[in-house]
Amino acid sequence: MADRIVLNNISYHGKGAIQEIVPEIERGGYKHIFVASDPDLIKFEVTKKMTDLLDKAGIAYTLYSDIKPNPTIENVQNGVKAFKDCKADAIVAIGGGSSMDTAKAIGVIISNPEFEDVRSLEGVAPTKKHAVPTIAVPTTAGTAAEVTINYVITDVEKQRKFVCVDTNDIPYIAVVDPDMMSSMPKGLTASTGMDALTHAIEGYTTKAAWELTDMFHLEAIKLISKHLRSAVNNEPEGRDGMAMAQYIAGMGFSNVGLGIDHAMAHTLSAHYDTPHGVACAMFLPITMEFNRDSCGERYREIARAMGVEGVDSMSPEEYKDAAINAVKKLSEDVGIPKKNEKIKEEDLEQLAKDALADACYPGNPREASLDQVIDMFKQLM
Repeated sequence: MADRIVLNNISYHGKGAIQEIVPEIERGGYKHIFVASDPDLIKFEVTKKMTDLLDKAGIAYTLYSDIKPNPTIENVQNGVKAFKDCKADAIVAIGGGSSMDTAKAIGVIISNPEFEDVRSLEGVAPTKKHAVPTIAVPTTAGTAAEVTINYVITDVEKQRKFVCVDTNDIPYIAVVDPDMMSSMPKGLTASTGMDALTHAIEGYTTKAAWELTDMFHLEAIKLISKHLRSAVNNEPEGRDGMAMAQYIAGMGFSNVGLGIDHAMAHTLSAHYDTPHGVACAMFLPITMEFNRDSCGERYREIARAMGVEGVDSMSPEEYKDAAINAVKKLSEDVGIPKKNEKIKEEDLEQLAKDALADACYPGNPREASLDQVIDMFKQLM
């Protein structure tokens, strides 16, 4: 079976990259833009950096902000209606994973109305047409939703998140401008950055990993280890480094999948509304410990990319410990909590069952039993 790589048709990187949005809209001949962005970004005028460009160019647009941190089926359905009502012909998504995931689902449904119930998009949906032309502008350095073929929607009624994987959802253009990320508070910078590290480590150790994605993931680990602490302190070099690192990680994991960390993180977020990046970060050392004997020499390369010296002289047990400890140290340095007090004993079995049913779990390098997953959840209590 052939390995596959799916990336954006076009991507722009670096400070001032948002200046390329208007020329791309004009080249595409789009007449009305559906701008999807979350309420906080609008409140703190981050979205305005982009809409000012549309205003100056005289491009018509409608601003849609019915988007929750863990976007819901209702957010998507309301967005589909809003898109139709304003007769838009293209989307600009501004934000973190929540804005971009919502925009992806809206764009797919507009082009494939037979999936308007949203739930039918779960897994690898057999859509026939590409989503509405979309320009994705990340404001967090973590999810890499601007370059992935994945999105995640919350089913509030069933208390679960479901993952959608579809080559038809990838944004046509990604605009990765670190200036759009400069207003992120420390906590969000830390959690989204650790989400990116989780993408890179899980993508590097997943069953489907191969040479091209290995290259992306190891470089992402190296950049995140070097720049995340600086980004949390809002230093320009750190912001620039993390903007690139998270995109590179997305180039990899989008094409090979993830693992049990993301499966459990999705479940934790669905049940307790835990921020996704925080959930991923808390589970990362735990899941790395679980997978330590199923990844061959890959933990040695993770340790090396994390900046650990002398790995070539270490025994397998030593470099596995070194990789896990380096991740723990970075997590501690950027202030990630170690425990989640919301987890209830009576919820453990359902949490574990939901994690094992998550679309990310099959990529994990080691099979897990229900009891083993319960034990990993317990470690956060």
